[in-house]
Formats: sequence, structure tokens, C-alpha cells
Amino acid sequence: MTPTPPAEQRTAGGLYAFGAYALWGFLPLYFVLLAPIGPFEIVAWRILLSLVFCAILIAVTRSWRRLVAILRQPRLVGLTILAGLLIYVNWQVYLVGALTGHVIETSLGYFINPIVTVLLGVLLLRERLRIAQWIAISLAAAAVVVIVVGYGAFPWIALSLAFSFAFYGLVKKKIGPSVDAVSGLTLESLWLAPVAIVQLAVVAALGGLAFTSVGGGKLLLLACAGVATAVPLLMFASAARRASLTTLGIMQFVAPVLQFIIGVWLLGEQMTLGRWIGFAIVWVALVILTVDSVVAARAARRTRREASRVPHVPDLV
Repeated sequence: MTPTPPAEQRTAGGLYAFGAYALWGFLPLYFVLLAPIGPFEIVAWRILLSLVFCAILIAVTRSWRRLVAILRQPRLVGLTILAGLLIYVNWQVYLVGALTGHVIETSLGYFINPIVTVLLGVLLLRERLRIAQWIAISLAAAAVVVIVVGYGAFPWIALSLAFSFAFYGLVKKKIGPSVDAVSGLTLESLWLAPVAIVQLAVVAALGGLAFTSVGGGKLLLLACAGVATAVPLLMFASAARRASLTTLGIMQFVAPVLQFIIGVWLLGEQMTLGRWIGFAIVWVALVILTVDSVVAARAARRTRREASRVPHVPDLV
């Protein structure tokens, strides 16, 4: 049985988790400030600058051996390539949404993500769901229908974000502790570097690279894209080692809540009645899912405590 971290460690883990999700929640504002640099150019620079930042971290921490050890295992290499492709889809769709006036829809994607993760557990890992989890999945499906009918458009941005990040989480779960956060992000960025270079070449050929015509302030912001990508991931990795899964599960709603607030009140995106109803259904589903997870976690801890109190009976045979 995995030992429970001390209270100080759990508190630190909760703070790391809150910090990571808060930074992710404010990312729409960061990317909006980069306009007129477009989403495809930003993603390409994000990949390349993340690779540079991670290379510096590995050099400073002298963790090349861990990277080499991963590269010697074809299974791990293949999984990091798959993880890179999935996070590329996630980043690209997110940037398209954030820079085309669909920040609210990106928040919907991350609200739905926990429910999609549970669904993938059923379809791919053959996990058995509790009744509350089935209710949450059904409500999420109903919410999508309501949004399609009420808003008149299919929420492809939200669903693409939810499924790409859920599959990314599934791949990272298969990788497990064999790949640390820095090495994982380094390899994912390394595999995507050729894609980023080709993407920059295409953008340059079609209309020119916007970063060449912006001021020094925007160039400085763009140069920080690698840091803005890596820091919350590293904070999340620190949180995952210290905080409970229940804490992480609750904290993950910080990011979409902030994105929703930014989209509605700061960027002035439209919220129709159909959208409000759809979001309300999703929020009800998330409340059910969160309460069920907390209850199940407490029941599991109680079962472990009771099992540890059972006295050992020697074998008489």
C-alpha cells in the first residue's frame, strides 16, 4: 500500500495543484495578448521554445542519463511520440479557440474532460462504473445535445479538447513513473520539433511570420511561451507526488472556471440561453461526479484502515 504523505506534503501538493491549474486558467489572456500572431505560428514557437527551456532544465539538473535511459526503451519512445501528437492536437485546437473568440467553448472542453476520462476507462480499460458515474456521463451527453440545438453549432472545439487531453492522460498513465515530467515534455517537444518547423515554413509561405512585425513587448511575451508551457506542467508533476487524487480531481476545475470567467466577463463572448442550460447540465454532472469520487475515496480509506486492524491468524495446518 502506498504510504500517505504527511500533512505538510499534502498541503504543498494542494498549493502546487492550484498554482498549475490557475496558470492554465489564465492562458487565454496570455495568448490573446500575442495577437496578431496567429494560432499556428504560436503553437510552433510554443513547441520549439518548450524544447529549448526543457533542454536548459536538463542541462542545469544534469538529468541526461534519465533521458538516455528512456530512449533505450522502444515502448516508452513510442508512447512519448503518441503523447506528443495528442498534446499537439490539444494545443492547436486550444489556440484556435482562444484566438477566434471561443474561450467559453475551450472552458467547456475542460469541464467535460473528467467525464470523458471516466468514459474512456469503460471503453478502453473495461472499468466498471458506479451508478453516479453513469448519470454524470449521460448528463454530459445531454448537455452536448442541448448546446447543439440551442446554439445551432456543434461544439467541436470543446469535444476535441476533452478527448485529446483525456487520451493524453491515458497515455501518460501507461507511461507511469518511468518518465519524469521534464524528460516527458522534452521528448514530446523533440518529436514535434519537425512539425513545428514545417508549420512555421507554411505560415511564412502563405502570409509571412507575424512575429517579425510586432513590437518588443510581444516578442518578449512570445519568448516566454516555453516557460508558460513548462512551468504549470512541472508544478502539476510536483502536486501529483504530494496531493491525493481527490484533491487533484477537485483542483482541476480551477482552470475551466477561470477560462469561463475570462470568456464571459473579460472578453465579452456571447452566452445564449441554450449555452447556459448546457453548461448548467455539465456543472450538475461534475458535482455528481466529484461527490461520488470523494465518497468512494473515503470508503476506500476506511476499508484499508479496517483491514489493517484485522489481527493476523497463524496458519494451523
